[in-house]
Amino acid sequence: MAEEDDAQKTEEPSQKKLQKARDKGNVATSQEIKSWGMLLTATMGLFIMAPDIMSGVKQTGAVFLQSPHAIEMNVEQLRLVFVRVVLDLVNILSPLIGILVIAALASNVGQIGFLFAPSKIKPEINKISLIKGVKNKFSMRQLVEFVKGLLKLMIVAIVALGLVLPLLGELKLLPSTNLYFTLQRIHLVVTWLFGGTIAVMTAIAILDFMYQKYNHMKQLRMSKQEVKDEHKQSEGDPHVKAMIRKIRTQRARARMMAEVPEADVVITNPTHYAVALKYKMEEMTAPVLVAKGMDSLAFRIREVAEENEIPIVENPPLARALFAAVELDEEIPPEHFKAVAEVIGYVMRLRGEMPSAMAR
Repeated sequence: MAEEDDAQKTEEPSQKKLQKARDKGNVATSQEIKSWGMLLTATMGLFIMAPDIMSGVKQTGAVFLQSPHAIEMNVEQLRLVFVRVVLDLVNILSPLIGILVIAALASNVGQIGFLFAPSKIKPEINKISLIKGVKNKFSMRQLVEFVKGLLKLMIVAIVALGLVLPLLGELKLLPSTNLYFTLQRIHLVVTWLFGGTIAVMTAIAILDFMYQKYNHMKQLRMSKQEVKDEHKQSEGDPHVKAMIRKIRTQRARARMMAEVPEADVVITNPTHYAVALKYKMEEMTAPVLVAKGMDSLAFRIREVAEENEIPIVENPPLARALFAAVELDEEIPPEHFKAVAEVIGYVMRLRGEMPSAMAR
């Protein structure tokens, strides 16, 4: 069943799913990158700090070599000596340890950036299971990691021996040489050993990082149905969106129809278009379009106008022009002033509202 589910997951994970996985701490990380970073940092740190470390160790051990008889052989004194030696070693090695801690953090941040996922460390009772623990220990993933670890050790050992083996033949000559030459040859062997190991670990780390990225994306793949479901959640269900648009249209139409009884005139096509205009000479600088519609809505506007004794004027060119050019609650544009003024004047004369100056 699981194999069938995996076979159906053919789509690359969406950004939303990747972000959700990241929020839960599920990200692609390579342990080899961490090992490589620690090894490289330790090697560089030892080469740089070796003189200071050796000097500190020498000073700490001097008391045991120069005057061992001065150390009292009792439990309390030995305990104090032990504590002092440990504290001295911690003080000597603390710079190197600090750099290693920074390297470990940097190797994580370099791979996944800064990430805080409390859910990753949140204790869950259902995870505490002996059976699940045994299954995890003997899972395919653990087997792959085990084989990968063995192969890594074998490759590192083969490369290291291949680099160092030619130099080992000189070791039998070291007893007959001076100390400077001996240290020089040992330094050369160690340099080749560390250099070869770091080179191999670099290649392994890059390959493992690529594999972990690929495996992570593969695990998060989605089926076509999951993509559709997520799209619906993100954009909204088309049926719900259509229903919302319908409700909004109905409400807007109801508000518009409520303005028709307040109009002063309705201009029609006469059957296809209808626009309702409102004009209060003392309050407005130009007539305002309060309702408009075509076909069935135009018919409904005419009905409401007749019910409320609003004058209806047939002027097809003007009705079409106003319907196309003017939105609801907008003033009539200047290019239509003359034609609208004639209609408004006609209506005002019908009502006997035309001012005497205009009537003349």
